[in-house]
Amino acid sequence: MLDIKKIIENKEFFSIGLSNRGYDVSNLDTIINFDSKRREYIKKGDKKRSERNEISKKIGLEKRKPTESETTYIKKLSEDLKSLDKNLSKINIKIREIMLEIPNIPNEQVPIGKDESSNVVKDTKGYQRNEEFIKPHWDIGPEKDILDLEAGANISGARFFVLKGKGAKLHRALMNWMMDVHTNEFGYTEIDPPYLVKKETMIGSGNLPKFKDNLYRDDETDLWLIPTAEVSLNGLHQGKIIPPNSLPLSYVAMTPSFRKEHASAGRDIRGIKRVHQFYKVEMFRFVSPETSMDYLEKMIKNARVLCERLELSSKLIQLSTGDIGFQSAITYDIEVWAPGSKEWLEVSSISNCMDFQSRRNNTRFKEKQASSTIFPHTLNGSGLALPRIWVAILENGQQEDGTIKIPEVLIPYTGFKTI
Repeated sequence: MLDIKKIIENKEFFSIGLSNRGYDVSNLDTIINFDSKRREYIKKGDKKRSERNEISKKIGLEKRKPTESETTYIKKLSEDLKSLDKNLSKINIKIREIMLEIPNIPNEQVPIGKDESSNVVKDTKGYQRNEEFIKPHWDIGPEKDILDLEAGANISGARFFVLKGKGAKLHRALMNWMMDVHTNEFGYTEIDPPYLVKKETMIGSGNLPKFKDNLYRDDETDLWLIPTAEVSLNGLHQGKIIPPNSLPLSYVAMTPSFRKEHASAGRDIRGIKRVHQFYKVEMFRFVSPETSMDYLEKMIKNARVLCERLELSSKLIQLSTGDIGFQSAITYDIEVWAPGSKEWLEVSSISNCMDFQSRRNNTRFKEKQASSTIFPHTLNGSGLALPRIWVAILENGQQEDGTIKIPEVLIPYTGFKTI
């Protein structure tokens, strides 16, 4: 959530930033008008409370009962205050509803553009395989009896899949290896969070109300299945004050993710590149505002190290204003080359959300015990996302004799060198 005070003080700045990402800035005028009415109601309420208190104080000092006219007038003041408070509550709800729908302001470093065509490729690393014998994962997986698309569809429907044998073990090995690297080398604290969260937690992360149609929900309990562990990790300190000298807080979690993918109908329909249920290792950090851009660079490096060790060619892309996520101020995607599918697959999206999420869920910190509270900056990123990284390994590992070579770093986790 943005700071309404800053919007009122510098409407032009926010209008430009939001326009660059395609947002209808007329809502800013609505917000400003509502806030003006809100202040008016507060001013009138304060005046009537002061007047009521003065009458009560006078009666008390004179040690007498109120006159009939005083009683009538105090009653009228109380009724007026009740009406003002009711109107104030309504307008505060309206302001919050609009504020929750406004996306984050793009950082000044973000390239301006209306969609992904304005994204900027920063660099490409590693060797891109293109041998003719390499098959796409939707062919080689079933041939090796490690991927069963028909069983997934039979059990649950379209965009579900079943991994078998060495395919399932490779999938588990990838997750365990990535978690070990993040915790043992990169200094993240491992978290095993809930997969079902409250509505307030979804709002705090920025997934509600914007992405309601893409989320799975249990109607009876009003609990929501997480679309990413970012939601749970962002909620670890919601409504709390993080003590002095605690930042940065670096968390990593390995969880399933659940998405309806309505917005992606018709995209990536072959294989398991875009599915309704998938695992992802998620990096998340709470940091002091002045350090967040440095930590963004560190998280990018963390993800790219994993790609390099998995012997994959990777591409770093900076997203434009028209392509960054709702919560994000600046985002970099990392894609890996899949020679069988003949395309680049996004396996990580790393974002600095500034204080947008912490303001939504009221997470604060103190620099010193006696100092005022500050909203920390939050950063998130996949480290890395499955099953796409599994797909890339399956396709890049294919040898001319038909075997699939396992990356060296995974062999201690799989117990086998080839499939």
